[in-house]
Amino acid sequence: MNTADQPIRRHARFFLTTCLSAFLALGWSSSALADQKKPRTLAEQLIHDVKEGKVQPDDEDEQAVQELIIKRNIPITYQYVNTLMHTPNAFGPGAACVTCHSSQDATKSYRGLDLSTCKGMREGSTEEPKRALFTPGKDPKRDPLIRRLRNNRMPLGTKFHIPNDTPNYTTVKQWIVDGAKDDEHYRKNVQPLFKTANAFAPNSPACTACHMSNQEPPSFHELDLTSYKGVMLGADSVAKGVDKATKVVIPGMPDLSGLWQHLVEDRMPPGISPAENRDHANTLILSQWIKQGANCN
Repeated sequence: MNTADQPIRRHARFFLTTCLSAFLALGWSSSALADQKKPRTLAEQLIHDVKEGKVQPDDEDEQAVQELIIKRNIPITYQYVNTLMHTPNAFGPGAACVTCHSSQDATKSYRGLDLSTCKGMREGSTEEPKRALFTPGKDPKRDPLIRRLRNNRMPLGTKFHIPNDTPNYTTVKQWIVDGAKDDEHYRKNVQPLFKTANAFAPNSPACTACHMSNQEPPSFHELDLTSYKGVMLGADSVAKGVDKATKVVIPGMPDLSGLWQHLVEDRMPPGISPAENRDHANTLILSQWIKQGANCN
């Protein structure tokens, strides 16, 4: 764990532990609570669930957030989200989000993105091509804001300063734009890139070193990049079923294709280690705020 991140985690853990201890100290029995005719308060329901064994102890902040906040649909205020945007190390080691994204003026803020206000967050990047970061009320897992906080650039460990517009990158992008066809061009110019070390970054393994079949292990996310069939099948086809596999290539739309996103999008904050937890407690809370409608009040 990063040393700078420890105060945030200690504060969150202290708050959650103190609340839970206080509730249990009241000594309410699950049977007494069950006799209540009116709906239980959150505190009463938590005590009931603990006594019924429905809450399992866990030292991870992420699990505590899932159990105490997300599972019980605690309203997330914009005030807290605003604090996250202004706090270093809020989503892992790195500068505060507003250090790079604090204005809709693209000459002063990357992509003309203002994360310092609720209005700016809801409008998204203003530099062409303009793009919203999320859809209020919807799961934002695959939307730009949460995607950039969670997804590591591939090959794993590729740094933000590595160009993402070299001929190899543009070959993959244009193939998707042209419909992602299984033709001679794909077999001669695209497929070999996935099997070649250093194709997209220096000192990096071939894509197929980690994604070589639809079985995990050994292939991460059951993703097979060794063949056209495997590429188009997508990820997690065994876990989810073939019909529900996560498509990594959307013909004609590279910006919506996971394969392209992972090749060119750097995880935020810039320079964060790929070993850092993708499901940071604050990332979960930010996602929940969006699901609840991204309210500004």
